[in-house]
Amino acid sequence: MRYPQLFATKAIETKLEAGIKKGIIWHTQGSGKTALAYYNVKYLTDYFKTKNVVPKFYFIVDRLDLLVQASREFKSRGLVVHAVNSREEFAKDIKSLSVIHNNSGKAEITVVNIQKFEDDPDVIKNNDYNLNVQRIYFLDEVHRSYNPKGSFLANLQESDVNAIKIGLTGTPLLGTDYNSKSLFGGYIHKYYYNSSIADGYTLRLIREEIETSYKLTLKKALEEIEILKGDADKKIVYAHPKFVEPMLDYVVQDFESARITMNDNSIGGMVVCDSAEQAKMLYEIFQTKYAQKVEEQLLMAAEPRVSYISKQKEDSKVNTAAVVLYDIGTKQDRRDFVEDFKEGKIDLLFVYNMLLTGFDAPRLKKLYIGRVIKAHNLLQTLTRVNRTYHDFKYGYVVDFADIQSEFDKTNKAYFDELQAELGDEMVHYSNIFKTEAEIKEEIAEIKDVLFHYNTENAEVFSQQISQIKDRAEMLKITKALNNAKSLYNLIRMSGNYEMLDKLDFHKLSILSREANNHLSLINTKEALENNIDTTNLLNIALEDVLFAFVKVGEGEMILADQLKNTLQKTRETLGGNFDQHDPMFISLKEELERLFKKKNLNEVSKEEMERNIKELEKIYNKAKELERKNQLLKAKYDNDAKYARLHKRLMEKDPLTDSESKLFEALKSLKTEVDLQILQNSKMLENESFVEKMMIRLVIDQLKNKHNLPLDADTSKRINGMIVKEYMNEFYGRVA
Repeated sequence: MRYPQLFATKAIETKLEAGIKKGIIWHTQGSGKTALAYYNVKYLTDYFKTKNVVPKFYFIVDRLDLLVQASREFKSRGLVVHAVNSREEFAKDIKSLSVIHNNSGKAEITVVNIQKFEDDPDVIKNNDYNLNVQRIYFLDEVHRSYNPKGSFLANLQESDVNAIKIGLTGTPLLGTDYNSKSLFGGYIHKYYYNSSIADGYTLRLIREEIETSYKLTLKKALEEIEILKGDADKKIVYAHPKFVEPMLDYVVQDFESARITMNDNSIGGMVVCDSAEQAKMLYEIFQTKYAQKVEEQLLMAAEPRVSYISKQKEDSKVNTAAVVLYDIGTKQDRRDFVEDFKEGKIDLLFVYNMLLTGFDAPRLKKLYIGRVIKAHNLLQTLTRVNRTYHDFKYGYVVDFADIQSEFDKTNKAYFDELQAELGDEMVHYSNIFKTEAEIKEEIAEIKDVLFHYNTENAEVFSQQISQIKDRAEMLKITKALNNAKSLYNLIRMSGNYEMLDKLDFHKLSILSREANNHLSLINTKEALENNIDTTNLLNIALEDVLFAFVKVGEGEMILADQLKNTLQKTRETLGGNFDQHDPMFISLKEELERLFKKKNLNEVSKEEMERNIKELEKIYNKAKELERKNQLLKAKYDNDAKYARLHKRLMEKDPLTDSESKLFEALKSLKTEVDLQILQNSKMLENESFVEKMMIRLVIDQLKNKHNLPLDADTSKRINGMIVKEYMNEFYGRVA
């Protein structure tokens, strides 16, 4: 195990011992969460063996490609992977008390897509639950398809209410609507980007800023249709060959240049497109302009005399690409493309929504961002290029879409969450489950909206809504039916099952499909009526527009946890200081507080974050140096902090002597005498007035008489008061 996996495993055990059966492992992308699940199959099997319980393990994913990826990793580590091929097969498995399906007796895990969890009223019940079998669910990537209003999460909950549920994520959902913690419990263990980067498990990121410019040669036509205003027009523009071709040229040339500069022709690139249409157009132009012909490949292979430099340039050429979209090819085609890319057979991937999360290909080192991606999905996407590979120190993000503001916003949200983990702020989570009164009110509203329609017969209902032409009316019906589906799942999640009798939720679910289909038909018709002329005008106008892409700058993407880590180590250094009355300590503490009061720590734009990190680093370095000197002085007094503090106070204002060594000799002698007296009569510390009288005699005797320090009556009294207070604080366990 890597050390974060070891600590996470021990943290899981601690939670289980405390009776806690759910929680989240927040480990940065690329740090080995699937491997963590593998190790815990072994560890928790031993753990439950001591309790005479047999664990049954499940690894739950929400995408087929992740199912294949996880299965492969488990098998490569020697684990038996049980495959589930249908919902019926899984329903049978989940009810079975059999723990393994292999004859060898080897450790086993069932890898299953969450869609296999059925809405089954006959799932495991408490009254027939076998206490000797403990189901353990590892839920992969709990920042995606685990919406409490959807059926999958409710089905998972009902499949076994006593199951242990461990969520795995690198970017938990944060927000007021619903979030990972409110769904799956608190964090069991955390391991952030900065630690992962420092440990060499993941790479830092460099953002290359790209400026898009265009020249208008048909200005009048473009002004008439107000090009580049409105999302519909933008989508058409960004997928047009006039825009796509120069963008592709930039990508290919930049990628080829990167291969030469980095002296590594094995790296791959991925373009995250503005739309599926843009992805298709990029691939189409690539095939006609850049894809290397078979004859050319054979010709190159037959040429024996090629200089090293020209050969290197030829090897750096981008010849192969694939487009990975839901509506192109079969599932197997897409799997083949992914595998070919991982193996280095494909240079570039053009994608829209696919492969942005969970896709693990270490050779992917250039990510071209063609659209703004929101919130945790953005961090997920960026970390596709953070895997370690050869001797790379960075992954590169080429930014066509100006993601900086969204990155700053997302970084702020994660910094706030990390900050809350230090205990500085109270985090309030909204209640994702509705009260019984709220459910009844919403059910009444649904009934009112559907009152005029036949909800008993789906065929009649379909005929009735097919007459509706008004989009607003249809939207109202669809919203009511969709809300019924959400309510059904929220009721099941909350366990308030008696409320399920208030509506025929199953029938309304069927009707919602009919309603959504008709609403989609109305939307399509309106879109065709409203956009066809604009599209034609745009296509004509774009023939005379010249687009260009230019790199205008680059800089490292500072992730929020780097700031959090710097803040934490600064606090720990200051918090561990044994002399908090030191003027330097007070100054550093006030400096840190001033930084907080400015609230700059929460306004984490790239520039502000870098500035705050520098400010914190200055405070940390000073605090560290102060701690170093404190420890040296403390060691002189046999690690007795009392005398180190006394030494510093006597040297600060109106010092007794300019010679620290002379003061040290006097105080060390005093310490020896005082400690001897207390050792002979430890009960004296229960009588403070006796200690004061004894101490004043020793102070005068050791400091004034024996070591010739200039002590008057007031100074003697002051020193006596300080040292008595130190001893009494120590005796009673008070803070110095």
